[in-house]
Amino acid sequence: MTPTAMSPTAQPVLIATALQKSYGPKKALKSVSMTLYPGQFVALLGPNGAGKSTLVQILSGLFVPDQGDLSVLGFDIRKDAPKALAGLGVVFQQSSLDLDLSIRANLLFHTDLHGIPRAEAHARIQAGLQQHGLQDQAGAAVRSLSGGNRRKVELIRALLHKPKFLLMDEATVGLDPASRQDLMRSVEQLVQQGEVAVLWATHLVDEVANAHRLLVLNQGLIAFDGLPADLVEQSGQSSLEQAFLGICQAARPAKA
Repeated sequence: MTPTAMSPTAQPVLIATALQKSYGPKKALKSVSMTLYPGQFVALLGPNGAGKSTLVQILSGLFVPDQGDLSVLGFDIRKDAPKALAGLGVVFQQSSLDLDLSIRANLLFHTDLHGIPRAEAHARIQAGLQQHGLQDQAGAAVRSLSGGNRRKVELIRALLHKPKFLLMDEATVGLDPASRQDLMRSVEQLVQQGEVAVLWATHLVDEVANAHRLLVLNQGLIAFDGLPADLVEQSGQSSLEQAFLGICQAARPAKA
């Protein structure tokens, strides 16, 4: 992908301001702010324990921040959560498919939740299955699918209600390299077609090199926001991986 130019009149799909979240004495998010626009593939990169999962759970409406403001598609997630979440699609790190139901049954359950008429639901499901080469397995139990195909089903499900914002939380964990590339390619094509804005949360540096924008989250704070190439240049390192490791090491508390 190449960087996308933002129209000065484009309305953000997400505005997060000074989000904070603690678990007892531990501050998972200290103050996180970000704005995402239509047509962007934004990568959220951070080491394990950086606060990515907490941030994703707040952005998806599962957690409420202790402090800070969050709006999705112009709707305050505290005051108008149903409208905010109606335009959001999510693929979580942990699978949330019913393994004993068929692919089609899992997808129909999702369309029913969103109130999509059955005729339209079947048409959208068939289109999604064909796009990902799963049309011949629609009646198969999810349990029988490979990890890569389960992820495809979750992506199809996340897009059935035609969201404007897609949140991918460590979506390639456990996938083989070919399946990882296939999933990323599918999501990048959605962005290029102008269908969604994407926030792609990962701890894998090789998944962020082509992002329109890179956010590095470390110890509950955004340590970098810009182009991946700019991070390398500013760090003086020879690779994106080394630049990322440099940020993480610099933020570690000094040993007594």
